[in-house]
Amino acid sequence: MSVLRRLPLLIVLLALKGVAADKTPPPVQPASSFAAVEVHDKEKVSIAVEPYDTKEKEALFRIDYLSHGVMPVRLIVTNNGDRPLSLRDARILFMTAAGDKIQAAEPGDVERLMTRKEREGKKIPMPGPIPAIKIKPKASNQDIERDFDTFEYQALVVEPHTTRAGFLFYDVSQLDDPLKGAKLHLRKLRDADGNELFYFEIPFEKYLTSKSSKMN
Repeated sequence: MSVLRRLPLLIVLLALKGVAADKTPPPVQPASSFAAVEVHDKEKVSIAVEPYDTKEKEALFRIDYLSHGVMPVRLIVTNNGDRPLSLRDARILFMTAAGDKIQAAEPGDVERLMTRKEREGKKIPMPGPIPAIKIKPKASNQDIERDFDTFEYQALVVEPHTTRAGFLFYDVSQLDDPLKGAKLHLRKLRDADGNELFYFEIPFEKYLTSKSSKMN
């Protein structure tokens, strides 16, 4: 095959490579720069959350999580102290308005939820004529794994005067308005001596209020 005949294929491959390379985490900024933040001055720790609750923001990922009932939430932890902060034993839960606590999902949890959603989407109401249905191809587990590898929050230690950020994914498929009245609850964060810090409870309403004010 000549170079000229291969050129269209090369262009397509380069374009696909560019799209794949674009899947990178957003720049890390101090927690205090986000609307939904809680600051513990005495402990010199600030933690912020930013839900990725729109299609535009969610375009960062390889998978359309929102359509399958999964909420990506970015966690930003800033340690302004002089000693490390440990999240090795941390419990980070999505607390609904009703007080229910949801643990962060693993890749397998997301895959099972997406499979169930797709299976439910194939159900055709009866009686009546069978409509023509176009079923979106099932996302591969590899795409989910790649998203988790790229974006999931992974820092077990936050060094002094450092900010670490990453995403947690929560199954909110049973909630009509998951962010309203909800909070992200964090506990069992420890200082360098192993002492547990006072818990963090960050209302998502702070984010919703900020989002609403920007739209007006």
